[in-house]
Amino acid sequence: MVWTIFSGLIVGLLLGFVMQRTRFCLTGGFRDMYVQKNNKMFYALLIAIAIQAIGIFVLNMMGLITIDNGTFPIIGTMIGSFIFGIGIILAGGCATGTYYRAGEGLIGSWIALIMYGLFAAITKKGVLAPLMEGLNSKTVANADMAQSTGVPSWVFLIVLLTVTTVLVIKTLRKPKPKIAVPKLKQRYTGVRHFLFEKRFHPFAAAVAVGLIALLAWPMSVSTGRDGGLGITTPSSNIVVFLTTGDVSVVDWGVFLVIGIFFGSYIAARGSREFAWRLPDKKTLRNSTIGGACMGFGAAVAGGCSIGNGLVATAALSWQGWIALAFMILGTWFMSYFIFIRPMKLAKQNRTAQAQAASAS
Repeated sequence: MVWTIFSGLIVGLLLGFVMQRTRFCLTGGFRDMYVQKNNKMFYALLIAIAIQAIGIFVLNMMGLITIDNGTFPIIGTMIGSFIFGIGIILAGGCATGTYYRAGEGLIGSWIALIMYGLFAAITKKGVLAPLMEGLNSKTVANADMAQSTGVPSWVFLIVLLTVTTVLVIKTLRKPKPKIAVPKLKQRYTGVRHFLFEKRFHPFAAAVAVGLIALLAWPMSVSTGRDGGLGITTPSSNIVVFLTTGDVSVVDWGVFLVIGIFFGSYIAARGSREFAWRLPDKKTLRNSTIGGACMGFGAAVAGGCSIGNGLVATAALSWQGWIALAFMILGTWFMSYFIFIRPMKLAKQNRTAQAQAASAS
């Protein structure tokens, strides 16, 4: 139990610290693909997936871990991931993003986080469990990409590495904008500057996240838990433990998410970015609804932006890649109503006012 606590907290602390300091949040990345036509954060995710995929392929070949993708429900994965995508736009952060923003003192993220864990528990073990089981009883298929197609895993791995490399090189070769960006005066030096002040390129952040995700596999397996990073089930287990006192649900994953929170808190404190911030009524409403959608959607889909979008994809599971696609569609759907539509209406109003002024 001591090793379970220690190893889970260590991986969580590292992940929370890195994500807070690098602002590595997939919600913004998925949103920017649609709203700003900026794919940089999505390419960063591919880097993290590729690094982890190489590592777990080697670890699996060495017999140190076992990759068993099993089966997955196609309909439940698509519906759940789409709803999860809607939720993260409303909540203002994905699963890990919500944890690290809560560690920064954002009350809205605290609310979203509570609703996320609560609705994950309700869906997995409560009154919504029959609905989840009904959705997930349909169209169950083999999740392993190699087994289902007969194509060796290394072929999919080479395709992933090739696509990622081409996209990254193409992005890095783009000419940088000549607009001068004001920089804040450096306050720290040495290690303190590197840890708490230096800004990192999303691709550098992706390398760190990919390595931490890879580290999670042997650390988790060493405690008897087969798998890598996971956020939804541990969040649900925290609620179950707090409401029932069932100690059996307190596993490596629970200490992982606790570590993520405290890792982000340490990073926010060290960089002077921690502050209690109370949201307005609209943000409060969106955080509540968004957190509920996140919990329900991730439970139905069998994973969140980390469990499916980062880990299952690296394990070459169809569930991960299908979930990732429908998460992105969900974020785009909600981004239209939150960002695009208001901008269009504002533009139309300005045009109408200009025409009225010229007519008068």
